[in-house]
Amino acid sequence: MITFTRLAALLTLLLPVLAQDQEDASRCSKIPDEINLTPLTDPFTFFNGQRVNSKSDWTCRRAEISQLVQRYQLGQLPTVASSAVKATYFEESRPKVNVAVTVGDKSISFNVTIVPATEPGKDSSPAIISFGVNTIPTLTGVANILFNNDEIAAQNSATSSRGVGLFYDLYGKDHSAGSLIAWAWGIGRVIDALEKLPEAKIDTKHLGVTGCSRNGKGVLIAGAFEPRIALTIPQEGGAGGPSCWRISDYLARKGINTQTAHQIITENTWHSPAFEPYVNQVGILPFDQHLVTALIAPRALYVPENNIDWLGPESAWGCQRAARTVWEALGVEDRIGFDQTAGHNHCQFPESEVEGLTAFVDRFLRGKKVKTDGYFKTEAEYPDYSDKFWRNWRVPTLR
Repeated sequence: MITFTRLAALLTLLLPVLAQDQEDASRCSKIPDEINLTPLTDPFTFFNGQRVNSKSDWTCRRAEISQLVQRYQLGQLPTVASSAVKATYFEESRPKVNVAVTVGDKSISFNVTIVPATEPGKDSSPAIISFGVNTIPTLTGVANILFNNDEIAAQNSATSSRGVGLFYDLYGKDHSAGSLIAWAWGIGRVIDALEKLPEAKIDTKHLGVTGCSRNGKGVLIAGAFEPRIALTIPQEGGAGGPSCWRISDYLARKGINTQTAHQIITENTWHSPAFEPYVNQVGILPFDQHLVTALIAPRALYVPENNIDWLGPESAWGCQRAARTVWEALGVEDRIGFDQTAGHNHCQFPESEVEGLTAFVDRFLRGKKVKTDGYFKTEAEYPDYSDKFWRNWRVPTLR
């Protein structure tokens, strides 16, 4: 039995020890007030934990990311033999191309319209394929091809559009693909057709793709999954485009009115139904939009952005900074541009971004020797943003 006297003596012995522990603890580093338990996924580590150490490793990592994104977010992208695509060139008020695709016993066809280049080349001109209407400035020497992406896969609502469109006429209304990956499939068939039609006078080795807002989301996916696109220009795409799910969720929790994964599936059919179980727990996904963007590397990407809360401008900035590390590792950091300008309406291309756009088009579509570094910037200030908070990887030099 411990008496009061013995207890007092014991405390007398322990107090110096406790005081010493407190003194030692004061010299130790403190845990940060805010800890990010779901940082952006490392581009340079395979799913099995092995590191990406070479450019050939990146090719395999890219293939792995593509499979993961299709499985958990976008749905499967079908392959099509070139022989399954028939192409016809004809002229009405403007030149047009009819694209006919046969899969099994089913066939579909659609037209794209060509707006010829001003000052075209002798044999062919580079071209930019526009989702819906063209929202970027017309550039000398570059044709414009108008692609009706809504015809391939509808995007009217989350309930009425699922399984509607020519893509689903071929593959069935229950196909896993959301409209974004279906549009990428459609762009592939347009390129198949153009490759068969020299009379269309389109240089298929120098093709760009662009679109704004919801179509900007589709443009990023088309660039990621169609390797024949030389320059991808997703304009103000927001969530499901240049912005990262994890960062957008973080901004929403801070009270910023930003589109998030759990909202986007209630708006439209852009993503596969397979994405729905993850929209409230995006941190467990083995990728985010920075890795979707990185599927484009080492090809060229120019992202014209706006400072509108719903688009998640801080998310787009951080997400594309993370994606840029892949171009950096490949030694081609000047092939990715990001230009975030405030003070203009949604999808209104500002004069301040024309210089960057022109430089990227001149270099990657028109073949001019111009510099494209220095076009990764924002007019906004994000004092709370930190690369270290979202990125826990080192950037290798891949050879």
